[in-house]
Order: sequence, then structure tokens, then C-alpha cells
Amino acid sequence: MASSCAHVGRQIHRTTKLVHHNVKDALQRRYFGLGSATFQQPAAAISGSAEEIVIPRKKTWNKEAVLQALASTVNRDPTASHYVFQDDSYLTPRTSAEFKLFSLAQESGRSAAKYFINTYPMYFQKDFANPHIPCLMPETLELQINEVSEAALIERIQLRKVKAAVDMYDQLLQAGTPVSLDLTNDLLDLISLYGDCDPARDDAPEQRAEEMGEEQEDVKRRKGMPQKASNFLRLVWRENNNAERIFNMMPERNRRSYGALIRGMVKHSAYSKAFDTYTDLVNNRLTGDVHIFNALISAAPEVREKYAEKWDLIVDLLKQMVEQKVKPTLLTFNAVLKALRRCGSLARTQAFPVINEMKALGIAPSLATYDHVLGIFYKAATSAQGHTEILQDVLSEISGKSFTAQDPDDVEFFKDAMRICLATKDIEQAYRVHSLLGVGENWKLLGDSYYQSIYYGRFFNLLCMMEHIDVVLKWYKELIPSLYYPNSQGMRDLLQALDTDNRLDLIPQIWKDIKRMGHDNKTELVEEMLSLMARENQIPEVQQSFADCALDVKALYTQTDRRVPLNWSAGSLSSITSILLAAERTQQAWEMLKLFKLANRVPSDSLMNQFLESIKASNNAQQAVELVQVSASFCLSVTPNLMERVQQEFDLTEEQRNTLSDLESSSAISD
Repeated sequence: MASSCAHVGRQIHRTTKLVHHNVKDALQRRYFGLGSATFQQPAAAISGSAEEIVIPRKKTWNKEAVLQALASTVNRDPTASHYVFQDDSYLTPRTSAEFKLFSLAQESGRSAAKYFINTYPMYFQKDFANPHIPCLMPETLELQINEVSEAALIERIQLRKVKAAVDMYDQLLQAGTPVSLDLTNDLLDLISLYGDCDPARDDAPEQRAEEMGEEQEDVKRRKGMPQKASNFLRLVWRENNNAERIFNMMPERNRRSYGALIRGMVKHSAYSKAFDTYTDLVNNRLTGDVHIFNALISAAPEVREKYAEKWDLIVDLLKQMVEQKVKPTLLTFNAVLKALRRCGSLARTQAFPVINEMKALGIAPSLATYDHVLGIFYKAATSAQGHTEILQDVLSEISGKSFTAQDPDDVEFFKDAMRICLATKDIEQAYRVHSLLGVGENWKLLGDSYYQSIYYGRFFNLLCMMEHIDVVLKWYKELIPSLYYPNSQGMRDLLQALDTDNRLDLIPQIWKDIKRMGHDNKTELVEEMLSLMARENQIPEVQQSFADCALDVKALYTQTDRRVPLNWSAGSLSSITSILLAAERTQQAWEMLKLFKLANRVPSDSLMNQFLESIKASNNAQQAVELVQVSASFCLSVTPNLMERVQQEFDLTEEQRNTLSDLESSSAISD
């Protein structure tokens, strides 16, 4: 008993020493030998040098760091639909039209909910969120201050009540209450931004035709006058509107007052009045700001006719910026380049000096800058001629860079660059453009769903023209349906790619996708697919799959409850019949031949000869005689030849010979 207790004591003593030694080593590693007298070793002795060790500061992570880290571990699923539809499996689009419809349906539902919450906020006061989420609570959209005061005017400006703000301003002046210059400028900003009209609420229901305001009616009254298309897309600056009236009533005006009026005039197409107002600003010994000059530069091409005059006006504005010590910004140079796009061949000589001046000032170009440069050198009608090195130089400069939105025109770059690649048929540059899209968050600058459809449509069209079919199919699976819903022209491009590389055996599989995407009602697409299958014979397995596909197409033609029915043409009838004959489905082909008469269509001579060859293989004399009768009923020129061949190549009964003789005599009489 005593020996066992002694053994246990020795084990406890060893364990204690081991634990103490491990803890000491761990503390030394944690504190790097600093600050504790227990270890009695200075930091320099432990590290082997007298160099001071700097402990890094605590890193502050942003609120989305965890989500970004998780997102980096997940790749896009090319077989899934767009992420906005993943919450509702019933809203999974199959076509671009359904994508737009379902997107609008979701947005409409959100707008309807927001409309009721903001219209009846008294019913939605209970806050279930913890912590509080302000954006989920009703917005204050109704006016709370009714008395005539500056506070009431401020409230109306903040709520974007243009007409109510103007009325309150007039009431303040009538009551003899002076309005501060800053508040008047706020009102001018509001009126100039929205063109003297109340902006439509984001959650407001659509107006009926009889509820249209006088602004729309005024556009209708001017419908017979020659106007620009932009007049129908946005409001027009009215003569002596409230902005001009309030501006003329102001006892004191500063640069901001002129700036609000000038920018509003440019925004709403009153370009000449904007320059007149700027002249008034200079005459009053005031200087403009960068926003005023940006607006005037963008309006310069609208007030001059000749290219040289447009450029001279832009140069004059830039010189005035130097005289007034106004520093240009990125938007200034982008406005210059955008205006140069309307200066014809003159723009090509001035574009690079503008870029060099921009870089000399330390201003980094945005995607809109490069888009304007490409627009100057690649016109839509002459994209395939010359200047092919410009796109290469641009891509070499921005390759691997991540961009952020700095200009509204940034979203134009990718689709325009892909347009140039398509026009020049440069697949290598197209790959470079697409790789740039995957850098950082550049995908956010691709634009809305319409711009995305244009970009991917051009990219896919170029792939179908220039790449091998295996590469095309790889991209087809990668892009569809998660990023791109091809239209009927895109599917026709794919069919042409299959034809080029002699992979027509994949047509039945593509036909399933055509139906799924809702393009089975496009007559040109369906007929082109049928003509490819009917053009030449394939191996038996492929020919049978072609026949099944042709019968599936036939079923669509015979459906009467379709919203967009397909109408039989001679080409579609002949193609399906030829496909069935090649698959040795003579009886089903014979049924197709009867549809010619019902659809009031005439079969071709070549189809009748092909039909006779198929009947000859089965040695069906009666069907051969009936074929001659069908040919005679259509008054085809091949009828005598068919009759002669049937008499020579088939063993006919006396009755069948008499039938052919009667047909021959009747055709001779008709001749």
C-alpha cells in the first residue's frame, strides 16, 4: 500500500514539472520574452538580436468582411438561373422576355408594398426588427408643417414637392418674410433638377391615359412640329418657368444660383439659354465652378454646326476654366471626349492630347474615358476599317485593373468594346474584354439586364463565327441560362456553327433548348433547323433522332391553342417530309404529303422524286400509282417523268396500268 502511494506521488511530481515547463514555453512564445521577470531573460537574449519587435495594430474589418470571405468560396452555378429568382422557384425565367417580365413583377410587388406602407403609415408602426432597421419603416412623405415658414419650405424641398415648395416660397414673399440665399438656391436646385414638375414617386401606381398631366398633353400638342427624339423621352425646359422667375426675383445671386439654372437648362435641352445665362454670370463678375463648365462643355456640340466651331467653343471654355482657376475633374475630360465624338474626323487628332493632359494632371481615366476614345476611332458604320490597334492599346493599359463607377457612361464600355470585337471579328480581343469583366467588381459596370443581353449576345455571336464548335458549346453551357438568354438570332448563329463544323447530330439537343427558351414559335428559326436536318442523309441513329425531332415540330404546327401559331410553308412541309423519308418512315411521310393540299402548298419536284425512291425501296406499286395521282393533282411538271418511271420500275396490275393511262390522257387533254 505504501509503495503504491509513493509511486503515485512520483507520477504527480513528474506531471507537475512537465506542465510547468510547457506553460513557461507557451508564455515565452506568446509574449516574445517581454515584460515578465519570471523568465529573467531579456528580449534581446531570446531573439538573438537587439532589434525591437513591433506588434502590429489591431486590424479593423468592415461590416461585410465575413460575407465577402464566404462569397469568395462560392462559384457561380452555370446551370442555375439568375440569383434574383432563387427565392421563388415559380419565377424561373426561360427566355429574355420572361426574365424582363419576372423582374418587373418582383419590382412591381415591392413598389406596391412600399406604396401601401408609405400611403398608410399609421397601420405599420409596430417595429418587429431588433436592432431597428430604418429602411423597413414607413417613409414620411406627407407634409407635416402647414404654417407659412422657412421650416415648411425646407420640408417641401426635402420631400421633393416641387409645386408645393414653389407655392410656399411665393407665400413667404407675399407675407414679407425674407428667404435666405442658401434656401433659395436649394429651391432652384430642386426646380432645375426636375424641370419644374413634381417627380413621379418610385412606388406610385401607373397613371391612366386620361390622368396625364399637362406636361404630357403639351408634348402631344406639339406632336406635328419637328422635334428631336429626346423631347419625347424627357421634359423640355419651358420659357419663363418657375426657376427663371425665382432667379429673376432674387435680390442677390451667387455662383450657385447661376449654376443651378445653367445645369437645369442643359439637362432639359435649353442649350442656348444656358450659354446666355453663363454670359450673364461673367458680366456680373462672378466665376463658374467645375459643374457649370462640365454642363457647358457637354452642351457645346448642340449650339454650333461645324466641327471646327464646336471644338473652338470647347477650347474657349477650357481656357476660361484656367483664367478662373477652376480645376478640371474626371467628368470634365469625359465631357470633352464625349463632345469630341460629335466632331467628326477632327476628334481623332484631338483625342490623345486630351488624354495626355488628363494624365499630366494626375487624373486617372475611368471606363467612360476609354469608351469615348473607342467611340471616336470606331464608328458604327466603319468599325471594321483601320485603327484596330486602338482597342489593343486600350486593353493593354487597363488589363487586370479593377474599376469603380465614376461616370454614368462607365456602363457603356463593355458592350461597345464587344461591338468593336464583333465588327473586326477579333476573338482574341473579345477574350481580353471578357477577362477584364471578371477582374474585381468590374462586372458591376456591365449595366442593366438590357446591356448585359447586348454584351453577351455579341460575345456569343462572335464565338459562333470564329471558334470551333467544341469551344462554342463550352461557352454555351457556361453562359446559358445563368447569364444570358439568347434570342432567336443567337440560336440561329449556334445552328450555323453546328453546320460549319459538321455537327448536325446535335440539332435535336439544341431543339430542346429552343423549346425551353420559348423560341419554338419563330418561323425562320424552325425552318432553318428543319432545312439543315433535311439537307443530307446521316447515319441511321442520327436520322432517327432527326425524324423524332421533325415529328415534334409537326406537332407544334398542328396545335391550335398556341398564342402565336406556326403557319405551314412549302419549305417546312418539304423538309419534314424529306426527313421522314430519309428515316424510312414512309407512312408518316405520306401523311405529311396530304398536308400540302390542306395547307394550300405545292411540293417540289425533287421531293416527289425522293418520295418515289423511297417507295421503290419498299416495292409498293399501289403507293407509287397514288404518288403519281398526287403529283397530277398539283399539276407538277415532273408528273410525266414519274409516270414513266412507275411503269418501267414497278410490276403493275392491269387496273393500275389503266389508272396511269387515264392520268396520261387527261394530262394530254389539259395540255
